[in-house]
Amino acid sequence: MSMSLRDQLLKAGLVNEKQAKQATKQKQKQTRMEHRGQAEKDESQRLAAQQAQAEKLARDQELNRQQEEKKRRKAEQAQIKQLIEGSRLPKLESDDYYNFVDEKKVKRVPVNALMREKLSKGSLGIVRHEGRYDVVPRATAERIQERDPRRVVLLNVQNEAPDADDPYAAYQIPDDLMW
Repeated sequence: MSMSLRDQLLKAGLVNEKQAKQATKQKQKQTRMEHRGQAEKDESQRLAAQQAQAEKLARDQELNRQQEEKKRRKAEQAQIKQLIEGSRLPKLESDDYYNFVDEKKVKRVPVNALMREKLSKGSLGIVRHEGRYDVVPRATAERIQERDPRRVVLLNVQNEAPDADDPYAAYQIPDDLMW
């Protein structure tokens, strides 16, 4: 059986028992220090891994939030489209137009006398849909305005009774004046 180097040195008399114990203690101390250093390295690696995982989790949550927001907007647009297409009034072929302002430009839609009156009084509204303008009832325009206010182009305020102190109440609007 082979003996360890320590035992061989002791048997040969080159070192005494005290020196052998001191060398053993020194070696154990060195291995403990190496383990501590390794533990510190392991700790720093563990902290780096935790930080990377936390960053990945934050990125994933932000991406998930963006995807949910995109889905919500898409569903909202589908609801608006369904509201408009389900309740819009049919297009008229008329030479009589109702003029309104959209994004600093004067636009117009063909109307008849009844539609003009209802648009003026606020019973009907005008909404933008797929590059064109549609006339819808007030309730529909209000529901669309809740979801996307940019889509509602015209929704006049309803006045049930004229003001008592209106200075122009006595003046009649000429029949040929159309706006």
